[in-house]
Amino acid sequence: MRNVLIKPLFTEKMTNINAAENKYGFIVLYDANKIEIAAIIKKKFNVNVTDVNTIRFKGKSKTQFTKRGRFSGRTSRYKKAIVTLKSGEKIEIFEQA
Repeated sequence: MRNVLIKPLFTEKMTNINAAENKYGFIVLYDANKIEIAAIIKKKFNVNVTDVNTIRFKGKSKTQFTKRGRFSGRTSRYKKAIVTLKSGEKIEIFEQA
């Protein structure tokens, strides 16, 4: 089983959702599916996952103007997973932050 989790999301919006609805956010591999995400979270954090919602973000074109001229590039694409846990369960990494 490959490691699909890249990093947890510590944003103001995710903190509010975490406190109100027992949901946690992660950045995951772009080609990971919901079944893989649920399995890896269950195995890594020893919790029961009830639901997984995913959002795919495309990379954007960016242009930077400098003294040497114009540079063009792209930001990387990524996928965000919002995981709902069974009531009463928590992931400790989010509680410490």
